[in-house]
Amino acid sequence: MTMDPLDKLVAMVNQIARNLAHDGDPAGATAAHIATYWSPRMRAQIAACEGEGLTKVARDAIARLGVRHAD
Repeated sequence: MTMDPLDKLVAMVNQIARNLAHDGDPAGATAAHIATYWSPRMRAQIAACEGEGLTKVARDAIARLGVRHAD
């Protein structure tokens, strides 16, 4: 069984958020990780999900990136 690419990105950002939960600003640390290591295309794709399936920290991180999804 294969995972939809967007579902995979959602799982990845939730995992990053969980791994950085100990940080003083977990949403900020998650956003920094995504800004550093994810391609612009990946960032646009995760923004397209509009928070669906994301944890609160992951949603906050994506919002901090200020990325707009491609129409």
